Amino acid sequence: MPHPFSTLSPDLVMSAAESVGIWPAGEPFALNSYENRVLMFRDEDGERWVVKFYRPGRWADSVIQEEHDFLQELANADVPVIAPWRNQCGESLHTYQQFRFTLYPQCSGQAPELDNPAHLFALGNVIGRLHAVSARQAFHHRPTLDWQSDINDAEARVIKSERLSKHQQRAYRNVVQKILGQLDNYPLAHNRLIRTHGDCHLGNVLGRDEAFTLVDFDDCLMAPAIQDIWMLLPEGDPSSWRAQLSEIVEGYEEERAFPHDQLSLIEPLRAYRLIRYTAWLVSRWEDPAFPRAFPWLAERGYWDQHIRQLEQQLLQLERPIWLA
Repeated sequence: MPHPFSTLSPDLVMSAAESVGIWPAGEPFALNSYENRVLMFRDEDGERWVVKFYRPGRWADSVIQEEHDFLQELANADVPVIAPWRNQCGESLHTYQQFRFTLYPQCSGQAPELDNPAHLFALGNVIGRLHAVSARQAFHHRPTLDWQSDINDAEARVIKSERLSKHQQRAYRNVVQKILGQLDNYPLAHNRLIRTHGDCHLGNVLGRDEAFTLVDFDDCLMAPAIQDIWMLLPEGDPSSWRAQLSEIVEGYEEERAFPHDQLSLIEPLRAYRLIRYTAWLVSRWEDPAFPRAFPWLAERGYWDQHIRQLEQQLLQLERPIWLA
């Protein structure tokens, strides 16, 4: 059967915007996005908009709405985020034909430079401001990070894909289960989980000079605060990113106390992401955008490499390097 996004033509995108009273002046331009479809266009007044069409069947309306309401709460508190546009009835989630969509004013800018101390300080300050607000209450509909259930689900999806040989399946299951065993040493205290951006890497931070805005909260969830920090640090020995972290901490602590006790969760969170990311790719393979963007997933050599990467990550968990 054709993938649902196959019917998302430029005409449909423009008609969807027009259905809520925004009139595009030309065809939309597709932005890099795989989970959803995200496009940019100008309206008749020259204003730039970003429209996001949600992947059918992924989130319930209540889950999407909680993201939108979180963004509005942050914007009301002067945290630099882009809240979705709302119509005169206060609605931010809209429907056109079989698609749900949301509109945002466009945010332009560049990612921060990790070798620039002023950028790191500003980045830490933005995340501190985010967490000062997000810690006030909990999500009720968004996901909560859970080592056991999330990794078991990811493992099942990878095995079900039948992309691994029998030998690779055994090796993959073995290393994933060993990682899960190590993660038992890193319990996630429920009372320490807060609302997080969830996917806070450099591609989701835009700005100029030392003013940065956090974008794309599509993966926001309840998680340890360090979830929004570790992806901003270079991969490798902690001694190699100690200086960068110190600048982030200084900016963060202008808003709230930095969670130093969660630094030990960085390598577990990296393992969690490695396993979940590959499972996400195989579970989306029926979407034609994925084979085009990630052709190497179909090669047996990729799976050997992925298993070796997980084995290396297991060593990091077995012999943790603690920051002084």
